[in-house]
Order: sequence, then structure tokens, then C-alpha cells
Amino acid sequence: MKVTVENKKGLNKDLKIFIDKKTINSYMDKKYEEIKSTVNLKGFRPGKVPKEILKRQFGKAVFSEVLDKVLKDTSTKALEENKIKPAGQPKLDLKTYGEDKDLEYVLSVTELPKVEVKSIENIKFDQYTVKIDEKETDKRINDIAKNQPNFKEDPQAKAKNGDLVVFDYTATVDEKTFKGGEGKNTQLTLGKDLFLKGFDKQLIGVKKGDEKIVEAILPENFPEKELVNKKAKFNCKVTAVKNPEEVKINDDFAKNLGAKDLNDLKSLITKQINDEYKNSLDRLAKNQILKEIEKFKINEIPENLIEEEVKILSQGMSEEDAKKSRKNFEEVAKKRIKVGLVLNEFGEQNKIKVSEQELQTEIQKQIRMMPGQEKMVMDFYQKNPSGLASLRGTVYEEKIINLIKDKAKSNKKEITKDEAEKILKQSQNQEFDNKNNIENKEEKKSSKKVAAKKPTDKKAKSKSTIKKTKKVSKK
Repeated sequence: MKVTVENKKGLNKDLKIFIDKKTINSYMDKKYEEIKSTVNLKGFRPGKVPKEILKRQFGKAVFSEVLDKVLKDTSTKALEENKIKPAGQPKLDLKTYGEDKDLEYVLSVTELPKVEVKSIENIKFDQYTVKIDEKETDKRINDIAKNQPNFKEDPQAKAKNGDLVVFDYTATVDEKTFKGGEGKNTQLTLGKDLFLKGFDKQLIGVKKGDEKIVEAILPENFPEKELVNKKAKFNCKVTAVKNPEEVKINDDFAKNLGAKDLNDLKSLITKQINDEYKNSLDRLAKNQILKEIEKFKINEIPENLIEEEVKILSQGMSEEDAKKSRKNFEEVAKKRIKVGLVLNEFGEQNKIKVSEQELQTEIQKQIRMMPGQEKMVMDFYQKNPSGLASLRGTVYEEKIINLIKDKAKSNKKEITKDEAEKILKQSQNQEFDNKNNIENKEEKKSSKKVAAKKPTDKKAKSKSTIKKTKKVSKK
């Protein structure tokens, strides 16, 4: 194989690749040997069909398959030998080819630019740890206790708001029973009005052993549609009245929540609060790093990558709106591509890989975040290779960012919960202001364009219609 590289200075390169017919024939012979054992032709024993017969019968198909393989093998090898990393799919132009002929073709490729990543070690970012006050932990535990009320039965008590009433019931509409009109061991905390509107207050004053007729209107979402908005009578037999009891925060309470004891629960809650802030503050650190990488200098960014990114940014927009935002999208695209190139180069230099185990761990993490939808999540990744590839990319990027954090210059700060909330709020406000500034710029540009279009200004109009043309060479 002979390779000649042209346009060595720019990112766009043409690789002229020549493979002599002897090499092509060796590929052909190998393929014929492969198919010989599988072909059954009348008059020949299996595996004994002469090559000339095979050529007459399958020549075109074999050559087509061989040509595809040769092009794939040689183009990959040519790029590797010349250390060219393509930005997108190269274009291939066949010059000469055919059975028992030399193969010559041109591979037109846009090369990824060279990226310098050594300065990553000079990036500065803030790395926060949040010190959780013991009072914050106690407050969170008290809130949990309030949301887990404890009730104690009082056989003599008359029900009041806040009490738990346990009852069986049968219901009728127009003296007739209906589907879903029976309930056993129904429990209502009076005052919350969670069963039917106005139901709770009619149970105030009942005690264990009482029977009470409660009337209520069946709601719009009642399953039996013909009974919607009709008045139903519920014959309720009260089996218990329970008074709320203050939950005691002790070892037993902690064990009910899955902790070993109260001290263990406090440790778990402290870690939980810390993690809530850590995840958000880690994202701030990541954003600081990415903003610094945006400042890295790359002489030339491939136009095809910019075009692809602009298409992604303008998805779902009308053609007119996309055209108005084109310049802004190009700026955003260049920043994204630059960051991607730097991160990828850093990842390659440090031999960062994503293992199957790491990928499965991330999938399990997503499953835990979507209880009840486990099968849907698993099906999505099993049936969507692009979704799995995207997830792999996310894990890959996180591994790169974590390594950058280890190598770069972190400004470590221990802060309180209140300070963390203040920092996060300032960050949110900054993002909101940046978004508004971008939108305002786009509006000003649009208004200027509208103001510039004056129907009486014929000279300006005639100039605007002049277009510079360039000759495009056809290959």
C-alpha cells in the first residue's frame, strides 16, 4: 500500500491510496477459499469446486465484498500510520478499481486539531465541603418524626380532628348497593379530608362501637361513571378511635428507619444532608473547570463539527428562528466542541476507559432513582444502543472531570449549610442573568436588522443582493 498525504497545513486532507493488483488478488483468493467449503454445485464434491467455476458463478459478489473489506482495512491503516484522527466520516472517491486491477482511491478527511492539555494542571477551581451542624441533623430527624405520626387506641375517646378513626362501611345510592361500596378496616386521620369531601367532619364525636350514617357526593373520578356526582350514604361501624401520640426519638425509632441505633441514624442523616449539597457544589466545581477549558486556544475547529452541533442546538426551531440565532449557536457550538476535544484528548492521554461494570453500576443508579419503572429503564438501554452509548459518554466525562480535579489546583473550602445555600443561589441567579443577557442580545440584533431595512434606500438594497461565489471542484 502506498499513501500520499496532500494539504498538510490545514485540517482538510486528501490521502491518495494505491494498492497493487497482487494484494487485491490475494484478498480474492482468500475469499474464494472461504466460500469453497460452503458451495454445493452439481458435479463437484463439497470443497472441490475449481476457483474458475467459482469466479464465473460468484465473481461480482465476491469482488464487491472484497472491495469493501480492502477499503475499510486500508483506509483505517492509512489514517493510523499518518496519525490522523478524523472529525466525522471521511469521504471516499474511487479512481481505479476492478478484478485483476490495481486499486486507487482518494480519502478526503477533516482532521481533528491538535490539542494541548498540559495547562489543565494550572486550572483553578473551588472545592467545597459542607460542615453540617448537629442542630441541622436533629431538625431533619424531628421533621421525619412529625411525618410518621404514632397513634394509641383509646376505647372511651370521642373522635376529634387529628385522631385516627378505624371503621367498616357499606354504601348505597338511592338505597341500592354498588360496586366498590364496601370497605373493611378503613383508616382516616380526621381533619385531612382525604377520603371524600366533607366525610371527616361527620365522624367527629364518634367512639368505638358507634354506627354512623355519613353522606357524601361521589367524585368526578369515581370508577362507576353512572354514579358520579350522586349522593351516597355510608353506614359506618367504628371499630377503633386512636389518639395521636408524640413519636419518641430513640433507638427503637431509629431501628424502624433501618439504622442500628439513634447515633447511627444521626450519622446517616448528616451524610444525607452533606451529599445533597455536595452533588450541587460538585457541579459548580465542574462548571468552573469547563469554563476554564473554554479559554484554551485551538487554532481551528472543523466546520463539519460546528455544523453538526448547530443542528442539534436548533432542533425543534423554525427555519427563521434558527437563522436568527445562527451566530449565537455557532459561538456556543465552538465552545462545546473545544471542551469536548480537550476532555477527550486528556482522557486518551491518561488512558481512561469505561468498564462494563461501571456502566452497569450507572444503570443501577438510574433504576434506584425511578422506583416502579425498573423494567422500563432496563428495556430502554437494552433496546437503544445510542442511549447506552450516551450513558457511557456521561460516565467517561465524569471520570475525566474527577481526574482533572485530582491534577488541577483546587481551592479547598469548608463552609456551613447556610453558606452553601448562598453560593448555590448566587450561581442560579448568575445562570439566569446570563440567559437573559443572551436573549436580550438576540432581540437587539433582530431589531437592528429590522430598522436597517428601509424601502427607500435602493443603494443599500442593491448592495445586499450581491453574493460572492466560489468555484467548487468536483471529484
